[in-house]
Amino acid sequence: MTPYILVTNDDGVTAPGILALARAMQPFGEVGVIAPARNQSASGHKKTMHQDMRVSTVTMFDGQTSATAVEGASPADCIALAALGVVQWPPQLVVSGINRGANMGQDITYSGTATAALEATIQGVPAIAFSLDNHDANSVEAYAEAARIAAQVVQTVLTKTLPSFTILNVNVPPGPVKGLRLTRQGIRIYADALQREGDRCQIVGDFPGGMTDEEGTDLWALHRGYASITPIHLDMTAHRFLADLAAWEIGS
Repeated sequence: MTPYILVTNDDGVTAPGILALARAMQPFGEVGVIAPARNQSASGHKKTMHQDMRVSTVTMFDGQTSATAVEGASPADCIALAALGVVQWPPQLVVSGINRGANMGQDITYSGTATAALEATIQGVPAIAFSLDNHDANSVEAYAEAARIAAQVVQTVLTKTLPSFTILNVNVPPGPVKGLRLTRQGIRIYADALQREGDRCQIVGDFPGGMTDEEGTDLWALHRGYASITPIHLDMTAHRFLADLAAWEIGS
């Protein structure tokens, strides 16, 4: 049976990264694309309820490839709508990206790229999120190395079984990739700042940094030129803290 792979992202359906990812998936089988009509970066795991979301067919970055665009939707919305029948469902795999900029450490909770993959696993479909640590990647060619890594990872995943409610979060460094490293989430350090004019406020600031010296983390790997593969699970229970919390005897 020919695999069917559904592609989404959070940079918007006309971004070059999603076209690079869709092209990288074509050798594996049938490819569908559903994504936000506009940039939805840092939208997190937003689910839009009881509000209109307009669906249309558009052309992607190359002006030729067709895709389904959803106006007013987060990336997670796009996958939820797909599962409800807006496009062909179920796929054998959902791939999200290739994001313009890395999604490491605590970024997972903000990332539309990662949370689209999380929505897919909630819907019972294995999923992978791909991000490129390059905010200046504005052409399909700029994603070529990340697309190569994506194809390599997908080729393996299509022959395996991911655990329930588990995704792979893949980050690719800019420039040549030395190889792949299995990693855990590292620690981001954010540089947010407040910009205020009267009653109008914006969160601004430089791109986040992080702790790159802690061996085995996603930040450590990318800082050294390796692509990182981090398994992410939806069970956010702090299991190691349960015993300590029990000792607090809350409510006893």
